Amino acid sequence: MKVAIAGATGFVGSRLVERLHQEGIRVVALTRNTTYAQKVFPSTAFPNVEIVAYTPTVSGGWQSAISGCDAVVNLAGESIAEGRWTPERKQEILNSRKLATKNIVDAIAQSAAPSAIANADPKPSVLVNASAIGYYGTSETATFDETSSPGHDFLAQVCQAWEAEATKVTDAGVRLVIVRLGIVLGNGGALGKMITPFKLFAGGPLGSGQQWFSWIELDDVVNLIFLALTKPEMQGVYNATAPHPVRMAQLTQTMGKVMNRPSWLPVPAFALEALLGDGAMVVLEGQQVLPKRTLESGFQYKYPNLEPALVKILKS
Repeated sequence: MKVAIAGATGFVGSRLVERLHQEGIRVVALTRNTTYAQKVFPSTAFPNVEIVAYTPTVSGGWQSAISGCDAVVNLAGESIAEGRWTPERKQEILNSRKLATKNIVDAIAQSAAPSAIANADPKPSVLVNASAIGYYGTSETATFDETSSPGHDFLAQVCQAWEAEATKVTDAGVRLVIVRLGIVLGNGGALGKMITPFKLFAGGPLGSGQQWFSWIELDDVVNLIFLALTKPEMQGVYNATAPHPVRMAQLTQTMGKVMNRPSWLPVPAFALEALLGDGAMVVLEGQQVLPKRTLESGFQYKYPNLEPALVKILKS
């Protein structure tokens, strides 16, 4: 099996490459920074990983690398939590998902087109495309699953545009799995930014503490993507969230317990808004998202509950 991964050096992508490499699966790592990718995946340690230069929003030679792959995973997208959401930044967030997905789908469609060449390379049969639980909008009272309607805020609109481009791959007869990511917990990412105040004995909830925090442990995300790649019955939308979301206050209390640090000092909303602008809504507002179809697929979580996940991450 050979899998092309866009966003291969990212938080989720790099762990996915490691997992596929461990399984003996060949990987084409599509990356904007080949020098960095070579440091992350040195050829001596990752002989099955081919690094290909990639500009997500521009068609180019990188698209030919998809031909001959059995599957494609698209994790590409500008971070939504870095810097203020200026109009220019919002456009970057949208384009990095919508245009990048369009180009990947175009490449898959071209390689999946009927070929008169005998014994041609295999063509991608599945696209696993990331999205986000931002699709549902935010609420302190509602509960969402994969059948819920989309929200109306900026992130919901981005997710809808993102998924709409991915859906076009089915016109080429390619199986599509959309993985709506919750907040991924691991060594780095969102949790990495929250750890420092706790180490300084200044940890506490962000904002009111009553907002929902729909999380998932990093290895569970990778395992879900792996299942989507290898289980032909899976298609459509799956929420990549743990079955037991928590309130922000419970998250920080559990962090304090695991780290043996106080968790009483809240970060006021106005401080985050001053720093992040509209982007503060990512942590100040939340949604309770349940993985209904994910559980129905037979997926087995390693970390369905928060405390064991934090122990694994923070004590390792």
